[in-house]
Amino acid sequence: MSQQPEIVFQEWHDNQAIAEQMIPLIGSLYRRNNVVTTMFGRSLFNRSVIRILKDHRFVRKIEGTELSVQDTFPLVQAMAELNLAPAHVDVGKLGVAFKKQGGGDAMAFMREQLAEIVDGHDPQAGTGEPKDVVLYGFGRIGRILARVLVEKAGGGNLLRLRAIVVRGRGDIAKDLEKRASLLRRDSVHGPFHGTISVCAESRTITANGNVIQVIYADSPSEIDYTSYGINNAVIVDNTGIWRDEAGLSQHLECKGVSKALLTAPGKGDVKNIVYGINHADITAEDRIISAASCTTNAIVPVLKVLNDEYGIEHGHVETVHSYTNDQNLIDNYHKGDRRGRSAPLNMVLTETGAAKAVSKALPELGGKLTGNAIRVPTPNVSMAILNLSLNKEVDVEALNDYLRRMSIDSDYQKQIDYVDSPEVVSTDFVGNRHAGIVDAKATIAQGRHAVLYVWYDNEFGYSCQVIRILQQISNVAFRKLPRTAN
Repeated sequence: MSQQPEIVFQEWHDNQAIAEQMIPLIGSLYRRNNVVTTMFGRSLFNRSVIRILKDHRFVRKIEGTELSVQDTFPLVQAMAELNLAPAHVDVGKLGVAFKKQGGGDAMAFMREQLAEIVDGHDPQAGTGEPKDVVLYGFGRIGRILARVLVEKAGGGNLLRLRAIVVRGRGDIAKDLEKRASLLRRDSVHGPFHGTISVCAESRTITANGNVIQVIYADSPSEIDYTSYGINNAVIVDNTGIWRDEAGLSQHLECKGVSKALLTAPGKGDVKNIVYGINHADITAEDRIISAASCTTNAIVPVLKVLNDEYGIEHGHVETVHSYTNDQNLIDNYHKGDRRGRSAPLNMVLTETGAAKAVSKALPELGGKLTGNAIRVPTPNVSMAILNLSLNKEVDVEALNDYLRRMSIDSDYQKQIDYVDSPEVVSTDFVGNRHAGIVDAKATIAQGRHAVLYVWYDNEFGYSCQVIRILQQISNVAFRKLPRTAN
């Protein structure tokens, strides 16, 4: 049945107008009530009209049903009037449920679905004491963490980016401008969303109203954070110079520091945490923890749900990884095997510790996995190929359906994403906030053998996992509604 172009165009304009009306309501819920609205795990706060419309369109791919802003706008309006307590509310899931029941009274529906937080807003109560965060190192991961922390500032998040620590003793004004410029413009992730200014006199960078102290030091021992008004801070070490307890303990000896979080695999007795899997292992006594690696974060959630449902006998993980700053632009000396060869010109076979590191988050898979890595000439977004032998027989359709359900209605919703398109390529996942994305069209399954392809933004997706750990150790937790099925 052909569509009338004029009608379709008018519907588009009508939906744009509705999305425009949603934006201030979503913003007010975030700022006033500390309520984060999402669309099947994708945040709607601080998003453009087009992005909101696209997120609604996304529902069709995972739920098989159309959902428009006309379906969800009455629900958001109701939320704005219900005086809600802090929570993460998935408007997409509620919209699908509301539509399936045939619509009706949106206010009554939302009052029932959100009963535990209705009339729970207390403007005098506050949400707790803000937690100071310091980024030790301001490279690829450091700058993305800064972007996400600035984006999430306010709304009960409680994490405050107070400072970054970098090396340098030259022209401070020029150095600050260069570092601000790298935060402002990014060849992979695009421009910073907001405003950035620099004050050479105070040695600060201000991003969207967040004043960030720039501290110049060659080692942690040189720094007294309390002299900058920073107290009880979490130091996020992005340098990777120290990976064991002895090295990272240098941060804890500084005044004003309470904990250290490493954005690389930890060695020795340092706990390697994959948020969503073993974050509950973090105790109040843990002062040094690791966020593991980007690859470990990408594969562990998928391996976890597969092992829970089918059991994993053994397997091999092949990582196709974008090149990193550790490699050379042109052939030159490198202490690592093969990594001295030109990164933009070669596929470079190298080692990965991700397969062995899985057992630190999932002890039940200890000794069951092998792994290797191939560095390829792309700047970001990588892929893990999981070649697995299972305890149960499975076919492609059943396996994909299970993973799709895990991505939208489980405790791993923030970690596992799912795509079912024959056209996607690596750049389509730049900026994806999940730890890993299952590519359903590439899934192979026969008998008890399965091969899964998992994309991941090794910069942004990993950084979001780091932020989730920061929230965990800073006691930033919200109820998530509606409740998941499992």
